[in-house]
Amino acid sequence: MNNDLIQSLALARKANHFTQAQLAEQAGLSRMTVQRTEAGDLDPRYSTLAEMARVLGMDIIAVPSSLRPSLQAFIQSGGRFLGQPEGVDAPPSVIDRLRTES
Repeated sequence: MNNDLIQSLALARKANHFTQAQLAEQAGLSRMTVQRTEAGDLDPRYSTLAEMARVLGMDIIAVPSSLRPSLQAFIQSGGRFLGQPEGVDAPPSVIDRLRTES
């Protein structure tokens, strides 16, 4: 299982101030399932991870491995366009544009 995903879910749980038991209850899982998933002792089903993510206000998406670095750069840039040549400022993101229009 992808440890990055499980670590992201564990960090999101903690950031939302949920205990493992609270997350389990809201996701319809046992506390032991959440505990063993976070500890890496369990290879969870997709549906288990999806329910944990849903409770935490997250979505799980499949991204081709070749696009992962570009997607991470896009997210870290605050939503600016992909494929921007290095050394050239990216155009304003959609979020920046919405802030100036408000």
